[in-house]
Amino acid sequence: MTLEQPLATRPPSSVAEAAEAHLDDVFGYLLYLTRDRETAEDLSSSTFEKALRLWDRFDPRRGSARTWLLGIARTTALDWFRAESRRRRREEAAALDERVEETFAEGLSPELEAALAELSAGEREVLALRIVLELDGEATARVLGISPTAVSTRLSRALKRLEERVNQG
Repeated sequence: MTLEQPLATRPPSSVAEAAEAHLDDVFGYLLYLTRDRETAEDLSSSTFEKALRLWDRFDPRRGSARTWLLGIARTTALDWFRAESRRRRREEAAALDERVEETFAEGLSPELEAALAELSAGEREVLALRIVLELDGEATARVLGISPTAVSTRLSRALKRLEERVNQG
């Protein structure tokens, strides 16, 4: 008789197992970054497609499947943001003046939503990883590609700016 370790304490044996275990975290992270449900769904799909292609590169000794998938999600989102930036520049050059209203996750107070909107994308990202998804400093550092000290500094500054913005309102 063999006792199988629960997924939470062992590395996943397949990309499908990893996807099932971490789909909500990946989608939530992408939703937080993009603030658009459809875009987050599309980016989640792209993330898991990439994970499927790259599964043979996953090394559980370097980090958890969750951290690995969030790293792929981050890269996917950054690529999307770059493509969006290029698209927007093309539209502006063609004199198209459309504005997209940005919204945050449901359930936030108007004051907090307004304060979050004033933070930079990098500040919102570190808040999403550390506060919303509750990653530790090491995992957040791996996802962002920076040192744990830089994560701590960014988080501290983001929280301070957020507090200042909320208190101003």
